[in-house]
Amino acid sequence: MTRVALESTVISHGLPYPDNLKLAREMEEIIRRHGAEPATVGVIGGELIAGLSEEQIERLATAADVRKVSRRDLPVVVARKLDGATTVAATIWIAQRAGIELFATGGIGGVHRSSTPGMSADVSADLQELAQTPVIVVCAGAKALLDLPATLEYLETHGVTVIGYGTEAFPAFYSRDSGLPVDLRCDSPQEVAEIWRAKRSLDLAGGLLVAVPVPEEDEIPSAAIEPLIERALADSEAAGLRSAEVTPYLLRRIAELTGDRSLRANLALLRNNARVAAAIAAALS
Repeated sequence: MTRVALESTVISHGLPYPDNLKLAREMEEIIRRHGAEPATVGVIGGELIAGLSEEQIERLATAADVRKVSRRDLPVVVARKLDGATTVAATIWIAQRAGIELFATGGIGGVHRSSTPGMSADVSADLQELAQTPVIVVCAGAKALLDLPATLEYLETHGVTVIGYGTEAFPAFYSRDSGLPVDLRCDSPQEVAEIWRAKRSLDLAGGLLVAVPVPEEDEIPSAAIEPLIERALADSEAAGLRSAEVTPYLLRRIAELTGDRSLRANLALLRNNARVAAAIAAALS
């Protein structure tokens, strides 16, 4: 049975307890129900694990000192025997190390927006990992608070094919249509599997990005969410936040500004992405 990786950052840093634990269990169950095997990725006592046990997931959901782990942090948590919740970048790396070709997440990181003239853009490690590590990443596009044209340009430059699953438009996390095109549209898991097999047969480096729109009934249209993103960005600039501080702050601020609407969209797209990834896993097997 083909395995599907899941990240653990959403468990330790994305949602409060007990909602985080409930979601982790639900996503694993969705993947099982659709014919694949879930493998939630994390770090327990310095051990990199692709397939956390129920007890280990609960540990990451309840502990207060879980470190957020990207690729650069892996040597630190291993050497110091720490617990860690893996980001998209770290999950991709650990998944391929364990022989897992599929990963379902919410939204990838990308090129950050900047309103400061002359300041170079902050680029998420997720993009570089996608460019060099052979894993299919199923997501709802990139987080809407990012510079989406620059993010897609980076992926193109580094040879990452962007597939729209049932869409010709690149999704923007909360919104189904960013106004930007994908490289190609696929309407079935079999089509995605065929492209992945072709990429591997050509011995091309890097992964494949499968962008799945948030379910229509849970969408926050771009016209509604964009003014709130701009307000949150202005607040982060005023607070002097930089680098890794920015995204968590913006997500919290947008949640405050939208009430529970952004949370509903986030949960809906995570569940939907798990279903699509499991279907692709079945096609690959």
